[in-house]
Amino acid sequence: MNPYVAEILGTFLLILIGNGVVANVLLDRTKGHAGGWIVVTAGWALAVYVAVAVVAPFSGAHLNPAVSLGLALHGTFEWTSLPGYVAAQLLGAFLGSAMVVAIYRSHFAGTESSAAKLACFSTAPQIREPIRNALSEVVGTFVLVVAVLYAEPAAVGLGSLGALPVALVVFAVGIGLGGTTGYAINPARDLGPRIAHALLPVPGKGGSDWGYAWIPIVGPLLGGALATGMYHLLEISQG
Repeated sequence: MNPYVAEILGTFLLILIGNGVVANVLLDRTKGHAGGWIVVTAGWALAVYVAVAVVAPFSGAHLNPAVSLGLALHGTFEWTSLPGYVAAQLLGAFLGSAMVVAIYRSHFAGTESSAAKLACFSTAPQIREPIRNALSEVVGTFVLVVAVLYAEPAAVGLGSLGALPVALVVFAVGIGLGGTTGYAINPARDLGPRIAHALLPVPGKGGSDWGYAWIPIVGPLLGGALATGMYHLLEISQG
């Protein structure tokens, strides 16, 4: 499989299952309604497992611009491939959200809360404090990328870690750090679905909250860069 196609497919699967579990928990009259935060974080971890297991051999299963940036800074991913990977990740995320809408369309129509509908696409803070919200995204992504770098320093991408360890890292971040913002820790995971929310005909959807959208983009990119920077500083300090 072409690596760019693999990133589209992998991110599609990630968002289809991840935002699918959010829809199952938040929308009215679903089987999983009111399932709670543990179900959501477990669902996202399993979404990562499925996506990485499918496309890791073909693209390294980055599925995340922050991971791609971190690995490019680390020197184990070509800078020339970065724009194509990011574009593929955004497209896959958009398509994954579109499929969630197609599957849950009747439940979107039957749910009154526009906030619940937006949450089935993109993240939002429980308490809106931009600096602290950004810090949460920086730290969560820092943990993710540090785990990638230290688990397999010579890796090209997440795929070399194996699907299960990556899923467990994402689950740990969600349980420990996700309660403030919903832990995007991935610009494509938030931006692609937010664009889908803005463009797709979802009944009673309300606004797409573009004033918040910079946080799940800038925070994860900064967190990935800081993780790589720390890794290199520690390498230098050890000679």
